[in-house]
Amino acid sequence: MPKIFIINSIFPKRFAGMALWPFILVKSKALKTNAVFINHERIHLKQQLELLILPFYLWYGVEFLLRLCHYKDRHMAYRNISFEREAYSNEDDLHYIKSRKCWAFAGYLKKENRP
Repeated sequence: MPKIFIINSIFPKRFAGMALWPFILVKSKALKTNAVFINHERIHLKQQLELLILPFYLWYGVEFLLRLCHYKDRHMAYRNISFEREAYSNEDDLHYIKSRKCWAFAGYLKKENRP
């Protein structure tokens, strides 16, 4: 289980937390015990590890910018990043990490959410 830290001061209003290898940073104490939220962030930790951490952040940023150009909406761009698509699609399955295939996020590159 990753180490979880409560750090309220660094997050903008709309953000609840983030995975920053090897930690999960959350905005409130309540999120620390939210199994679905923590599972979402654990999926990101797995993705980060697969891509050897730094390339994950580069890929995430580039994909966000490409999707922002496509959707012209920050929220839609964020929700359509392949890493986020995988995490949101599987966050309710608390056993997903155990059965997840390597590079599973790649299956979400072509898929997209519509408004």
